[in-house]
Amino acid sequence: MTQIHETLFQSIYQSTAGDLTIVYRGKTILICEFSDRNERIERQINRFYPNHALQDIPLDPSLTIVFDRYFDGETSILNTISTAPEGTPFEKKVWGELQQLDAGTTCSYGELANKLGSAPRAVGRANGRNPICLIHPCHRVIGADGSLTGYAGGLERKKWLLDHEGAEYNDPTI
Repeated sequence: MTQIHETLFQSIYQSTAGDLTIVYRGKTILICEFSDRNERIERQINRFYPNHALQDIPLDPSLTIVFDRYFDGETSILNTISTAPEGTPFEKKVWGELQQLDAGTTCSYGELANKLGSAPRAVGRANGRNPICLIHPCHRVIGADGSLTGYAGGLERKKWLLDHEGAEYNDPTI
């Protein structure tokens, strides 16, 4: 029989960009993914928290307030949330750099790679494995030509988030 290490909390936050599944310990977020990407959530839980129980509860009110404020237009408020994602040291380094991207700004994979002394593809892989969307804002990373490129939450959602934050990018549909 597998021994349970600890209980983690899982909550759903309903946002205008889609429901978010949030897995956390105390008030520290471990996973924040759009709920319609359930396979990503399951993969992360199975990989990093296999011996942890998950308890479904309403989202902690203090976290609800922060997410409400973000979706009401206070787009820099997410920086106040504590996170502790699991990943490789390089992935954590990339995710840390993502948190330095201010709301309303973007950067390219190449720019991020140069800052980290890495290759754009390695940064892209780490970006794609980001388990904490919005708070580690991987949606702010775009192509070198300003175009929207891959996003685990879907390109329409990436566009919505960038528009919500007032970011400039090259949208071929305009």
